[in-house]
Order: sequence, then C-alpha cells, then structure tokens
Amino acid sequence: MSGDLGSIGFIVVAGALTTYVWRVLGVMLAERIDPEGELLLWVRCVATSIVAALCAGIVLSPNRILAVTSLDARIIAMAAGVACFYIFRCNTGAGVAASVVALFAAAWFVA
Repeated sequence: MSGDLGSIGFIVVAGALTTYVWRVLGVMLAERIDPEGELLLWVRCVATSIVAALCAGIVLSPNRILAVTSLDARIIAMAAGVACFYIFRCNTGAGVAASVVALFAAAWFVA
C-alpha cells in the first residue's frame, strides 16, 4: 500500500516538474518574442490554415453521424456559423451555436 502511494507521489511530482519547467521556459522566451514579428505571423498563418483544412474536411468528407446529413445542410451550417462569428465580433461560442442550430434546421428542412 505505501509502495503504491510512493509511486503515485513520484509520478505526480515528476509530471508537475516537467510541466512547470516548460511553462517557465515559455514565459522567459515569450518576453523576447515580438508579437508582430515574422515568426508569429507564420505560426498564426499555419494555425489558421490547419483549422480551415479541418473544417473543410468535416464538411466535405464527414464520418459517423454527420455523414447522414446532406452536403447542402453542412454547407448551410458552416456559412451560418461563419456569418454569426463575424456578426458577434469574432465570438466563437456564437459561431458554434449558430452552426449547430443551422445544421439541425437545415437537416430537418433539406432532407
């Protein structure tokens, strides 16, 4: 029993140390990085392109339960989500909520 507690304690301490070491290094490096510099601009572009590719993949070739909805319903839902995202000042929650509601409504009426 006490051996188990020692192992668990070691795992918790080792996990915390490795996590906090990287966090401290990140804070120290973040002070030196220019937020408007070339490196972060490139990182932002890559991250945006990955999200766009994932969204396109979900809409154009879905799997599981989303595959039973029509392509029209998925495109309508994505358009509604993007529109609400920008209408509500880049609010992610509003965009996601609008997409879900539009998907249910479009699946109901289109199908």
